[in-house]
Amino acid sequence: MDDETIEVETMTVACDGGSGPLGHPNVYLHLDDDTHEAVCPYCSKKFVLKEGAQVAAGH
Repeated sequence: MDDETIEVETMTVACDGGSGPLGHPNVYLHLDDDTHEAVCPYCSKKFVLKEGAQVAAGH
């Protein structure tokens, strides 16, 4: 499993695990409204909202 952390600038991200044998079906993850983090259930990559990124109002 991967312990990689990826900074993102949106509250919804897509993860496919990468190319080749490390890949998995494409999934869309919504970052937690409080912690601004999400972990992929397939590959355990952690997505965090980049510092200074604007969170869109109204989710």
